[in-house]
Amino acid sequence: MPASRSHLIRPFVALAMVTASTLYALAQQPPTPTRVRGTIESVNGDTLAVKSRSGEDVKLHMAGNMVVLGLTKIALADIKVGSFIGTTTVPGSDGVPKAVEVHVFPENMRGTGEGSRPYDLKPNSSMTNATVAESVVGNDGHTLLVKYKDGEKKVQITPDTPVVTYVPGDKADLKAGAKVIAFLKKLPDGSFETDRVSVGRDGLTPPM
Repeated sequence: MPASRSHLIRPFVALAMVTASTLYALAQQPPTPTRVRGTIESVNGDTLAVKSRSGEDVKLHMAGNMVVLGLTKIALADIKVGSFIGTTTVPGSDGVPKAVEVHVFPENMRGTGEGSRPYDLKPNSSMTNATVAESVVGNDGHTLLVKYKDGEKKVQITPDTPVVTYVPGDKADLKAGAKVIAFLKKLPDGSFETDRVSVGRDGLTPPM
């Protein structure tokens, strides 16, 4: 190979090696979490300290536009045809997804996150936000047919499945001992910020 050509090729080879090693390093990094579930340890100014369910201490900067929503228990019978719900499901042995939890959205939140996607609550779990099209009552609970813009799904809900709904909340609900789900954004300095927190009312642990 002529020397001049060799000099031209070497920088590209080096660049390719650096790019490959960088991509490999990024692939080895754990994914940045998008939410933390846990118990509030303290609130100090704009800093929310949470002990996650897995035991980590997480400090969150509360954004100025942060939205706080309360979660409260409701009855299974409160899920009606036409309700817009979210539900975490896991595969059922009979082929019908089993609901781990159901949260009913108030009318002003209809359409939130509509669709079905993988979720991180349990292994192989999915989150589906959709409108209830049919509700069939059986001996062991309800089977719902829910429809969303890209499809539909049958979901089985047992009498033991937690069912909750959202209610208005504010920063005053964020106090030590409260159970929360905080949605995260990683800041350039590596710290975390939250602009949306769901907090359980009356000792409720958000089930989603």
